[in-house]
Amino acid sequence: MSGAPCSSVPAVGNFWHFEHIALLLESLRKLTGRTLVSPELTGVEAARAVFKGGFVLVSHGTEEDPVFNYGNRMALELFEMSWGEFTALPSRKSTESPGRAERARLLREVADKGFIDNYSGTRISRSGRRFLVEQAVVWNVVDRDGRPYGQAATFEHWRNAGSGR
Repeated sequence: MSGAPCSSVPAVGNFWHFEHIALLLESLRKLTGRTLVSPELTGVEAARAVFKGGFVLVSHGTEEDPVFNYGNRMALELFEMSWGEFTALPSRKSTESPGRAERARLLREVADKGFIDNYSGTRISRSGRRFLVEQAVVWNVVDRDGRPYGQAATFEHWRNAGSGR
């Protein structure tokens, strides 16, 4: 497996991209002991719950200029993008130019340590709306053979221009 974009929006017909989600969830559990959905859910059930969850989950591959390869429903809404738009977006473009150096430092730290938690940073939606991500966890994702697959991030808290969630 590679960190290539999932081909279409998660749905019943593509089993909610359960293989991709399994790698994200397993890497998160191994690195942090955390889970995003009930551990009783497996495979397709877990992937469906992740896509429909009340939190943001995004991931990108291992390219030199990584491109998002997954965003759950909450991520697509927050970034104001369709599946096709989001999975064509280099992840560095989710922030403004001044924030890109900090983002690069963050990704190096994650690469070195495996994960970070309690990350905060400003992101930008397709319409130009800025929002502050709060208490995010960012982690390395590996495939079933332990090879680098990409990185993922999840968060439940953000603030839009003076309003909170």
